[in-house]
Amino acid sequence: MPLDHRRLRGPEESQPPELWAAATAGVPEKEEEDAAPQDPCALRPLFARAGLLSQAEGSAYVELGGGTKVLCAAWGPREAAEPGAAAVAVGGGRLLCEFYRAPFAGRGARRRPGSAAEREAEREAAAALREALEPAVRLARYPRARLAVSALLLQDGGSALAAAISAAALALADAGVEMYDLVVGCALCRFPGPAAAWMLQPGEPEERRAVARLTVALLPALNQVSAVLGGGQGSPPDDWAQALRLGLDGCHRLYPVLRQSLLRATRRRNAAADATATTA
Repeated sequence: MPLDHRRLRGPEESQPPELWAAATAGVPEKEEEDAAPQDPCALRPLFARAGLLSQAEGSAYVELGGGTKVLCAAWGPREAAEPGAAAVAVGGGRLLCEFYRAPFAGRGARRRPGSAAEREAEREAAAALREALEPAVRLARYPRARLAVSALLLQDGGSALAAAISAAALALADAGVEMYDLVVGCALCRFPGPAAAWMLQPGEPEERRAVARLTVALLPALNQVSAVLGGGQGSPPDDWAQALRLGLDGCHRLYPVLRQSLLRATRRRNAAADATATTA
């Protein structure tokens, strides 16, 4: 029988998709149950790499175990776009932060990409990012200039804002921006119940069930808190103080991973420069 090359050839046998849908109906729920850590004080594995993007002056990628993936790029210092705009901030420098969420970042029901709710959520995340990063950047060394940071959430598996804070600080340091210290972000959440404990670096299923959330940004070398962002209900002040102490401990434990990532990126850049000089 002659072949019709104008059509795509499919398999000789096929099965209705309903069979596969029925077989995997309960898999997501089981995965969510298995993904919940047994120890509330345990940190999820973190992977960080700096200096990925050649188009940006500084870049960083941070991935948390469980699926959270954030890519950040940094530019600057550059001349202020508007005359006198750089003088708004103390010391003359200005830090601009952007936060974007990829349309495929989350699974399940999400805000429609480009909707008003989605844009408002991105603006709030960008403002939180700027609040956490500004105390660490030496803006006084960049008068009448602006620094720009852009964060893209590729996949939301929980603790997205904390991962974006760490990635943005890593990108600024990779760009050569003068900073007092790296900013490390750590997220926590609390489940409903009078005896419920706070959990470090919650995943997306845990964040959906949480009644209180907290994100801590810390400068570990200086032991200074740059931002405390969160809210919730049903938690007395003592519980919030306990959550803050737990978040600070988590930031100190994550700091060596980010620092080693920055050192490795610097060694790669120096090795590439030496190789170029030798070849020339």
